[in-house]
Amino acid sequence: MYDRLQTKKIKIANKYIGNNNDILIQSMCNTKTENVDETINQILELEKAGCEIVRITIPNEEAAFAIEKIKNKIHIPLVADIHFDYKLALMSIDRGIDKIRINPGNIGDENRIKEVANAAKKKNIPIRIGVNSGSVKKGILKKYNSKITSDALVESAIEEIKYLEKYDFNDIIISIKSSNVLTTIDSYKKFAEKYNYPLHIGITEAGTLYQGNIKSSIGLGILIYEGLGDTMRVSLSGNPVEEIKTAKLILKTLGIRKSGIEIVSCPTCGRTNIDIISIANEVEDKIDKLVKDKIIDENKPIKIAIMGCAVNGPGEAKDCDIGIAGGYKEGLIFKNGQIIKKVDEDNLINELMLEVMNFYK
Repeated sequence: MYDRLQTKKIKIANKYIGNNNDILIQSMCNTKTENVDETINQILELEKAGCEIVRITIPNEEAAFAIEKIKNKIHIPLVADIHFDYKLALMSIDRGIDKIRINPGNIGDENRIKEVANAAKKKNIPIRIGVNSGSVKKGILKKYNSKITSDALVESAIEEIKYLEKYDFNDIIISIKSSNVLTTIDSYKKFAEKYNYPLHIGITEAGTLYQGNIKSSIGLGILIYEGLGDTMRVSLSGNPVEEIKTAKLILKTLGIRKSGIEIVSCPTCGRTNIDIISIANEVEDKIDKLVKDKIIDENKPIKIAIMGCAVNGPGEAKDCDIGIAGGYKEGLIFKNGQIIKKVDEDNLINELMLEVMNFYK
């Protein structure tokens, strides 16, 4: 049963994670950070979709110099993704970044970690230690016969934690990701037995929209159900806005966030006499447009049912606020399990949308 792990509370700009605060949804820009306008526009789109923390890559000085311009135009915490060059972390901190993400195994020797830790501490900026399958140090890999195991991943995280703690830095967030779902789950569970630092959860390199959504939903769903996770990212090869949609649906499906619009539809069968598939897709598109145009409030809970026949109609979907049930060239409109009207198939969607609009008045 869902019972959140009690983790350390950490502030990121104007938000908090850990200690039973909301599980915050993250994403990462796939723009070139130095292309400031493009990056800002993508972040604003992510904000509109529901992103609550966003990460940008800082591969060079030009990207670091862009941080201030980007921050002035956005409304959510900004995270700098740093690999190899610790000086870029220092530059990012100087320019007002809200959080640093570093990868163990490629940031450099202990003195460099010390410099980053001291600079971050001075500005009250948290650091995420991001462990993944490609960042395990050679010595640890050798210990585990060059195999990426959950123990190897956890040991990598612990090694980096000890470096930061040595310099009295404790505003630490941890991610231990693998593209293997079971390895990821096992890693987080093992780590949570040892430390109470807040967890950024995700399945790294999950894949395309289809495969990545499935892997992420399974992995993140299990972790959250086990009480693990303070902030999350669905990693997809595609438009990062899709990551936000999936993350919101995972939380909604698990009951972590009850607000919002939910559309349920039956899988169709031989009893169905209307084109339930195209109707369901069209209703979803219309709802998305109403939300995008801010005509309806996506945070107000509503459950909409698209059912193919009387068997799966008001009875099975009686917990829905509004729905339709198909018949032969016609259908029923129902509210809270009660039939309110019968309409021709051609008018089903329009009548349903009218009821949805009335619901929001």
